[in-house]
Amino acid sequence: MKILCFALFASAYNLVFGYGGLLAFGHAAFFGSSAYVAAHAAAVWGLPPELSILAGVAVATAIGALFGWLAIRRQGLYFAMITLALAQIVYFYAVTSSWTHGEDGIQSVPRGKLFGLIDLNDTMNMYFVVLVVFLAAFAFITRMVRSPFGQVLKSVRENEPRSISLGYSTDRYKLLAFTLSAMLAGLAGGMKAIVFQIASLADLNFMTSADVLLMTLIGGVGTLLGPIVGAVLVVTMQRELAPLGAWVVVVQGGAFVLCVLFLRKGVIGAFEDFLARRANRARDK
Repeated sequence: MKILCFALFASAYNLVFGYGGLLAFGHAAFFGSSAYVAAHAAAVWGLPPELSILAGVAVATAIGALFGWLAIRRQGLYFAMITLALAQIVYFYAVTSSWTHGEDGIQSVPRGKLFGLIDLNDTMNMYFVVLVVFLAAFAFITRMVRSPFGQVLKSVRENEPRSISLGYSTDRYKLLAFTLSAMLAGLAGGMKAIVFQIASLADLNFMTSADVLLMTLIGGVGTLLGPIVGAVLVVTMQRELAPLGAWVVVVQGGAFVLCVLFLRKGVIGAFEDFLARRANRARDK
């Protein structure tokens, strides 16, 4: 379930970074804010899980639209630093606010019953719900990337001045992509809060944004399956190497360096290149 949540989170980030060409450092703000709101809605307001997650998604979407409106006029490093600064504001709000319980976070979040029928306290029920939500979100991302909107987004990434000369409002397309990415990241964060029954500062921490960037780079930027493969690899690495403590970060850094040096297109990108070369050789024969 953790892999599915983070695979959705990475796919949401890939929509902005891989297809929009916008390097953002603040996606933990959407993931974490949704987790906190969903956890609060379920634990304090007593809302059912579907409404709790929707509340988290709504807040993440609103924050994403605001952050995008503030940052989208800048490019490159300036855009990245603005998103990082805005995400840190959300983080410090969570540290100081009373309803988030500071460093303790919101614990013992009830899973409840989905639509009043499906008991999510049953682990298998919870797993299949997360799987269905992930597949639906992945289908939505696939349809969006292959739509005319997705094609325009790719053209903005490759050559924004040319897209402007063709009459496209590139800022509007980038803002919409950023907002949709925040919405999907919020969906991942809300599910995570219900699955693990906790929302903590780790969800808003900068390292969460770094992790999702690492997942996208390792799996393959600008590919549909890349973020999923990257999430599987990173989450598995964190789980298996947990006894190393803080050294896990060092291992992740080493994996990032190796990926940049030898797999610049990520695992899926390198595999696609291998298949293309193989097909060309077969055609030449």
